[in-house]
Amino acid sequence: MTDILVIGAGMAGLICAQQLSKTGYSVLVVDKSRGVGGRLATRRLYETRADHGACYLKPQGELFRDLINLLCDRHILEVWTDTVYEFTTHTGLSTPQNRSPRYVAPLGMSAIAKFLAQDLNILLNQRAIGLHLTPENHWRVTLESSNEELTAKALVIAIPAPQALTLLTPLAGRDLNPALLENLNSVEYYPCISVMSGYPTTSQLPDWKAVTFVDNEILGWIGLDSSKRHQAPQPVFVVQSNASFAQLHLDSPDLQPTGQQMLECAAKVFNLPWLNSPEWMQVHRWRYAFPRSPWPEKVLAFDTTAPLVCCGDWCGGNLVEGAMLSGLAASEKINQHLDQLIPANVNFFKDFV
Repeated sequence: MTDILVIGAGMAGLICAQQLSKTGYSVLVVDKSRGVGGRLATRRLYETRADHGACYLKPQGELFRDLINLLCDRHILEVWTDTVYEFTTHTGLSTPQNRSPRYVAPLGMSAIAKFLAQDLNILLNQRAIGLHLTPENHWRVTLESSNEELTAKALVIAIPAPQALTLLTPLAGRDLNPALLENLNSVEYYPCISVMSGYPTTSQLPDWKAVTFVDNEILGWIGLDSSKRHQAPQPVFVVQSNASFAQLHLDSPDLQPTGQQMLECAAKVFNLPWLNSPEWMQVHRWRYAFPRSPWPEKVLAFDTTAPLVCCGDWCGGNLVEGAMLSGLAASEKINQHLDQLIPANVNFFKDFV
């Protein structure tokens, strides 16, 4: 038995779990992946790293700035660039009028999640496959790999809305109002395909660090990922597709040809033929990359006999910052239903030890 079970160890789940844990609740986090972070994803390969999920952080609100300041103080984040160029078919490469700092983690964006995961009780490689309410009005969660069952007074589901819908649909009727599940069903995502590629140290690198494509039929973004590292052993680029191209190839059994097509396009756009001939290349698909039609509120709470709250970047839709705000809101909602251990108006990040 634990007070709160959090399914999902991305930004929203970790923030929620930390807030609840630091105020006295017993919290257990479960995630199907090998590591924490969700789209704060970094892959170790060929003696280097590449951020194939969220590529940088650009704060907008005060709370997210507090988090970024905290991470900068801990030497986890630093400013990468204040200029992300734009590329259009007709005008080519142009400098944006408004510049603002983009923050990155030299050790990889997953370092943010590892910092937020410290001191938490986390079970990795554990997929939740079943939920039900016990006669004592507790949540019982079944795990796939071990067929183990976990019990909690309250449940937070911090995973993409379609995955949450799959988990909750069997409860429709007796335990959940089916109409409320339609709220989850209304959330849609754009997919994305990310390519990580490494090149010889003799490559003539471009002047830019990052470029957004406005109207390219294949590409959405490209970044010189190795420029984030303090001592990068070789040039590394991360190329991300646009949503329509990703949708065409999302279910391809072999994504290597798709990745090669993306590099060919980038090589042609920038007139850099060597981009098409990397020393190595890896491709990753993100089925739930960017919320297309997000839920308009910070959380989606269910009227159940035991507290149940869903959160994530799809609540509000502002990517990593939205996920953080959603995780905080979820912790507040759960706290209201339990012992109300969290005092009002606590600045979580300034008090983080």
